[in-house]
Amino acid sequence: MKTISINNRRYIGSKARMIDFINETMKKEKIEFSSFLDLFGGTGIVGNFFNDQKTKIYVNDLLKSNYLSYLAWFGNEKIDKNKIKTFINKYNSLSNLEENYFSINFSDTYFSKDNCKKIGYIREDIEANYLSNNLNTRERAILITSLLYAMDKIANTVGHYDAYRKNGNLDKKLELCMLDLKSNTNNKNNKVFNEDSNELVKIIKADVVYIDPPYNSRQYSDAYHLLENVAMWEKNEVQGVAKKMERNGIKSKYCSVSAPLAFKDLIDNIEAKYIIVSYNNMGTKGAGRSQAKISDDDIMNTLRLKGKVKVYETDFNQFNTGKTHIDNHKERLFICKVGKSTKKKTSHLEPIIDKVKSPLNYTGGKYKLLNQIIPIFPSNLDLFVDLFSGGSNVGVNVNAKRIVCVDKQEEIIRVMELFKKYEDGFIISSLEKIIDKYNLSNSLLNGYEAYNCTSNKGLGTYNKSKYLELRKDYNNMKNNSTEKDLLFLTLVIYGFNNQIRFNSNGEFNIPVGKRDFNNSLRKNLKNFITKLKSKNIEFINSDFREFAIETTNNTLVYCDPPYFLGTASYNENGGWTEQDEIDLLNYLAILDSKGIKFALSNVIEHKGNKNIILEAWIKEHKYNVHIIECDYNNSNYHKQQGNITKTTEVLVTNY
Repeated sequence: MKTISINNRRYIGSKARMIDFINETMKKEKIEFSSFLDLFGGTGIVGNFFNDQKTKIYVNDLLKSNYLSYLAWFGNEKIDKNKIKTFINKYNSLSNLEENYFSINFSDTYFSKDNCKKIGYIREDIEANYLSNNLNTRERAILITSLLYAMDKIANTVGHYDAYRKNGNLDKKLELCMLDLKSNTNNKNNKVFNEDSNELVKIIKADVVYIDPPYNSRQYSDAYHLLENVAMWEKNEVQGVAKKMERNGIKSKYCSVSAPLAFKDLIDNIEAKYIIVSYNNMGTKGAGRSQAKISDDDIMNTLRLKGKVKVYETDFNQFNTGKTHIDNHKERLFICKVGKSTKKKTSHLEPIIDKVKSPLNYTGGKYKLLNQIIPIFPSNLDLFVDLFSGGSNVGVNVNAKRIVCVDKQEEIIRVMELFKKYEDGFIISSLEKIIDKYNLSNSLLNGYEAYNCTSNKGLGTYNKSKYLELRKDYNNMKNNSTEKDLLFLTLVIYGFNNQIRFNSNGEFNIPVGKRDFNNSLRKNLKNFITKLKSKNIEFINSDFREFAIETTNNTLVYCDPPYFLGTASYNENGGWTEQDEIDLLNYLAILDSKGIKFALSNVIEHKGNKNIILEAWIKEHKYNVHIIECDYNNSNYHKQQGNITKTTEVLVTNY
């Protein structure tokens, strides 16, 4: 009977051609180990190479199809090889089969109708025999793996299942083979996992942890959805030309903008002697989907906080669809010897961001005060409610199992939903199209000289007429849409101090600013979106009086309302009245009576005036007052004839 080996599979990013490089590098570094964790196992080729009698092998992957393969290749359950061969012989001789789930959904796409009937029958028969105890767990996994490898060998694709060839060859015959299994003694102490890698490293340790995460936005659950469908065998509904099932539960955060934060969290929680990271040098090369999601700076800075790092590289041909050739494509190994961290950074490297600044600039925003405010919040929060979220500087930076950001300004909430829905690349590309359409300045691309401006003078003179045209078009748009939200975001970027203000008619009326979509603002935008997507966060458009607080074991409601004593742009036209102040304080008192924790940012004294309503309320309820050191030197409304008058900013808490 024909046999197959573990590397007889087409797989994006397979390290089959990297094995010798990995092994030689480890020998060069004199890495000794008795346990090896292949954390993003893929086909399992790397873990398999080090699978011997003296090494415990742990292999993990998010996809069920890969996990079943690991049970087959690395499992230590006893098997009856003759029984498995009998099943394989039976499956290879099948003919004249009836329609089934697989043939109904996939005939004459990736496989012929006859092969689809066979695939559906075989998978159903394997499951029936497993449920009848005719097959044990590993025997079932071996037969499923044999089927998946057989499918992959004849599939009418270019190596993945994002699409099939319209005029491809469907004449190949499905043939299952026996797995070329190593002696079971090699597998004695092995363990395989089907877990989120970031969670797995919290409960398992190994001498060497090898990390080969997805590099770009191409989700493996999209590329191998069909094999995943067969592995899971839940007979899900499929949709679209590619016949994909629902895959939300198996999407990897390493293919999204949150990849750098996920990587930092992963490395922080690893317990090992050595961490080895495989990552290519694609960076911003190639098509957008092919560009690396984690920068070299992110990798190096994160690993250097864990130990001493060395980098090795080798030439490597990346996966592509055949339309692109990338010169000087390298695959790298980052070898981190865990121990005393090396915090020194080279001059071109930037630190991983722990707090991010919102691209929506609210006067009095709390970004600069986060290091004072957040430590006062309770830890291990189940629910954090940012009741006047504004630019969401606090909501996005706080740690909680669930975060709800509330604001009555609909436009703000819509932009936050935009950030939540789309990747930063789409948003930046869309903004650049608007910039080009209105002929606004793009100093990052062209410099200030192209607009007869200097950095000190700013770009307002050049942009003014174009900005006013953009503002007029925005104000004339009646229906909400993604297009309108992007216009609003562009206005904020090119508006004075990136502020937000609407007149009594609901029209955006901030004048043009000095800056444009420069490098600093782009970084803020990307970092903010990255962190936002890493949170379990939702945005709600509501007045605080109409928002009902959900009570959980550990809830905190944070309020940063317009300050009654202030005259900022958000508090013009009677925006925050004495009655609003009283309503909010009563609202918080009710929360307190229900045992819900709150924290209120406010000012007790400003420009010689005191907030007597707030002072009386604090005294009545005996709430705690934390003085916050604030500096509003850049806020004109806090200036008086060139001198900063006394402002006493506080955080009031009922805990």
